[in-house]
Amino acid sequence: MADKEIVEKILEKVAAEGRASLTAPEGRQVCEAYGIPTPAERLATTAEEAVAQAEEIGLPVVLKIVSPDILHKTEAGGVLVGLATADAVADGFRAVVANAGAYDADAEITGVQVQRMLSGGHEVIIGATTDPTFGKIVAFGLGGVLVEVLKDVTFRLAPLDRDQAFSMIDGIAAAEILRGVRGAEPVNRDALADVLTRVGALVTDFPQLAEVDLNPVLATPGGATAVDVRILVDPEAAREPVRFSQEEILASMTRIMKPASIAVIGASAETGKIGNSVMKNLVDGGFAGEIHPINPKAAEILHRKAYASISEVPGDVDVAVFAIPAKFVPAALEEAGRKGVAGAILIPSGFGETGNIELQDQVVAIAREHGVRILGPNIYGYYYTPENLSATFCTPYDVKGGVALSSQSGGIGMAILGFSRSAKMGVSSIVGVGNKADIDEDDLLTFFEQDENTDLIAMHLEDLKDGRSFAETAKRVSARKPVVVLKAGRTSEGAKAAGSHTGALAGDDKVYDDILRQSGVIRAPGLNDLLEYARGIPLLPTPQGENVVIITGAGGSGVLLSDACVDNGLNLMEIPPDLDASFREFIPPFGAAGNPVDITGGEPPATYRNTIALGLAEERIHALILGYWHTIVTPPMIFAELVSEVVSEYRAKGIHKPVVASLAGDVEVEQASDFLYEHGVVAYPYTTEKPVAVLGAKYRWARSAGLLG
Repeated sequence: MADKEIVEKILEKVAAEGRASLTAPEGRQVCEAYGIPTPAERLATTAEEAVAQAEEIGLPVVLKIVSPDILHKTEAGGVLVGLATADAVADGFRAVVANAGAYDADAEITGVQVQRMLSGGHEVIIGATTDPTFGKIVAFGLGGVLVEVLKDVTFRLAPLDRDQAFSMIDGIAAAEILRGVRGAEPVNRDALADVLTRVGALVTDFPQLAEVDLNPVLATPGGATAVDVRILVDPEAAREPVRFSQEEILASMTRIMKPASIAVIGASAETGKIGNSVMKNLVDGGFAGEIHPINPKAAEILHRKAYASISEVPGDVDVAVFAIPAKFVPAALEEAGRKGVAGAILIPSGFGETGNIELQDQVVAIAREHGVRILGPNIYGYYYTPENLSATFCTPYDVKGGVALSSQSGGIGMAILGFSRSAKMGVSSIVGVGNKADIDEDDLLTFFEQDENTDLIAMHLEDLKDGRSFAETAKRVSARKPVVVLKAGRTSEGAKAAGSHTGALAGDDKVYDDILRQSGVIRAPGLNDLLEYARGIPLLPTPQGENVVIITGAGGSGVLLSDACVDNGLNLMEIPPDLDASFREFIPPFGAAGNPVDITGGEPPATYRNTIALGLAEERIHALILGYWHTIVTPPMIFAELVSEVVSEYRAKGIHKPVVASLAGDVEVEQASDFLYEHGVVAYPYTTEKPVAVLGAKYRWARSAGLLG
């Protein structure tokens, strides 16, 4: 058990002295309080004390300057290692004190830390920092000076359990080194996991600890010891964002997505105005609820009675869509708040995105006062097809289905809409979140989680306002429904100023990558990937195991499909002899069994049919990847029809396996691919990568949700 009282007293002293960091001895006391091993050490104030202490704890030793004003000791020449004699210790003491004085003449010198020098094992870094998006996160990676060069680091949200700690240890590229290579003994993974969990507990218990940096931690077969400790303190690091309860979110979001009454503030009868486009979409889209145009200069708009103010509308109003200039929003929002609306849909720009933070903060404060949730500002609006709701000034959309999509960007939102229509991908919702002054992705996830009309959620985002809340919500939601995310801005921010190795490393996109994966989110590398995952994942049955088999009519495609499997984390099944023999019954002697199963290009439809049927019938095979090569012997549409028939036949028998196909050939393969997609087989022309990527995304979700057999 941790001794929190010791840490509390140290932090009280640090706060009273107005310091932003702990001294090395204080850091060691904090580690001891949380059961984190450190080397034997003493604090010396004279050369004679240093010699006596070195002989007491055992030579050789390391000397480190102790000063609240010198954070980076090595840069100040304040560290000497390998001092093996009394004379070396005495001289070393005087040297580090002199170096520190030369580095900063005004620095307060507390003394010199005399630390037993450890040897052997591997240097790793274990730390925690306060990420601006995710809050407290724990880091693990290679230690020493190489950590910021190689950036072989993994991250998790704090606190973390032992399983998560082990996943961090196994998640670095150099994990094999820690397991022992070329006869070397493996390090004590249990000891490393123990330190990781204790660091996570420390920063959770004391959120004012902005950064905890244990670098290096010496990992040996016998244990793990924090050789150097650096701890930074910042009261701001303990600040929590405003959060709503799940019940509060659902109450508001349900009224927003399924309103009985909508008011359009700034409605217009003039074609070309945003207020006119919103009205037309609501009326022409078939929204069955009440639609109230708000315009003090009109008596009627699109055959609806117009009101000078929302306060004049009889009865309740669930949603107010704002189509007025930004400067008029606060006053109109006050009226909407007094009316009791649940959601304010702020279409206008001119807020935070243009630097007008004050105006944006003002409208959020008004909304908070009245219990109104804001969507936007600076958005195209939103669609919810089950209610025939197109509250937007953009193209209406009415192809209903199970995919919910959101985007921060209007342009990306329209790309989503266009793709959805072109690909005949039915959607339940398309939502613009814009500046995310209030409603953000975790609010949407909370609604779509329980929405019976939504099977998959796909999101384009440039940032997360409250990454911890998103991660926690996504973890819960992705256990039931796939969540796909395209995170824009993947370039490293690692060059930003930071007070520690851990802090510098956490600026990298790797934080997003690791924590989204920890939350069960499928991360899409690009916009087209996001859309294809959204389109294809719901179509594929959940696999029951990891064994993937490729059946191809072209050897070259088979090689590329195999590469794509490796790239997407798929397991190519090692075909056992009896199954190999079964496949060979259907392929020509010059074909190749094994995996891929190469039936060669000149085979008739029956060969495709028989081998695919075998793959579906065989219990040990869990997913099929088909590689088709256009020939006159088996034309594209013949291939598409036979695949569809075989897959349907086995699904009728209760055998549901994911099947994807790559079609190479003349333009006819485009029509064949469309046919296959329409019949439940994810298929693409001219690419071996896309179908495998979609299958890989389905597998990532199934693994995370614990659905694989």
